Amino acid sequence: MVRTVIRFLAKAIIWFFAVTLFLVVLFKWVPVPITATMALDSKVYEHGLSKDWEPLSNIDRNLVTAVIAAEDSKFCAHGGFDAEAIAKAAAQNAAGGRIRGGSTITQQTAKNVFLWQGGGYFRKGLEAYFAFAIEKIWGKRRIMEVYLNVAETGVATYGAEAGAQRYFGHSAARLSRDEASRMAVALPLPKKREVVNPGGWLARHGNTIESRMGVVRRDGLDSCVYE
Repeated sequence: MVRTVIRFLAKAIIWFFAVTLFLVVLFKWVPVPITATMALDSKVYEHGLSKDWEPLSNIDRNLVTAVIAAEDSKFCAHGGFDAEAIAKAAAQNAAGGRIRGGSTITQQTAKNVFLWQGGGYFRKGLEAYFAFAIEKIWGKRRIMEVYLNVAETGVATYGAEAGAQRYFGHSAARLSRDEASRMAVALPLPKKREVVNPGGWLARHGNTIESRMGVVRRDGLDSCVYE
């Protein structure tokens, strides 16, 4: 009985690695057709899914700079995980505080493409596995390209192109610094944060991100995407 269980577990592990690595390699070259987040989004069934895959060459660099400024300033420096952010999140968790901003763009991409939304140690463990895999197999440019094509940018709206069309009526290939910063600020809560006419804290935060974009560009914090 014990041998049977061990044999079954060994086969399951082998199949898991075989299938997941196949998908990681496949999506290095092939656009991601749909994600669990899209499939489980109730708003998609109310409004219809709006998404339009575009290569990174068709997405304005301002948006790349903006999301690095807003989400992960160490994107080009880390190997998929920000040790400082993880330590801070662990300390907050131990103290019973609310954990915010611990995930890198790599981790968010891994979650968005291969997994589901929500917490839990099991899902976080899988996220770490996929984040490590895409860092090694995809590289930074592909990670950013996929992230900007699968990230939720509005109600039933996914990806930079669909978001730009929704909010500004034009392609993501020509986003101003102001437009890019407002889209980046809305990414954590795209269903709730206003992009077109933000006010109060959201407007101020957008201005802060726009200022940080200059630092990102000056210090080459987005250079790994354009090498």
